[in-house]
Amino acid sequence: MALSEHEQRLLDQLEQQLHADDPKFAHSMASDTRRSMSTRRLVIGSLITIAGILVLLAGIVYQNIFIGVAGFLIMGGGVYFATTKSKQVEAGQPLGRPTKATSGGKSGFMSSLEDKWDERKRDQT
Repeated sequence: MALSEHEQRLLDQLEQQLHADDPKFAHSMASDTRRSMSTRRLVIGSLITIAGILVLLAGIVYQNIFIGVAGFLIMGGGVYFATTKSKQVEAGQPLGRPTKATSGGKSGFMSSLEDKWDERKRDQT
């Protein structure tokens, strides 16, 4: 379900405020396709794993333990390769949007929310 324009603006303002208030937390929560698993690594790792299975089966057919162990190691290497991230991705640019420096500490959006909250408290008492 798509967000309305107003909801999207509010979400963007909340995100900017989060980046301004706690950039370390915002950085850790940011979703970035560069940090997710690479499809290319997944495909190559799967192919290596399949090759390892074939080598393992060849070891069983020829009743040679060394070929079987080699096939098992190849399978393990393929799974490891498929499930890890490349070093280039981990050493990439920092994640998240660049934050704007806030003057006065609070943005207009957050201060208006606080004002509404204070007004509700005053109305209740």
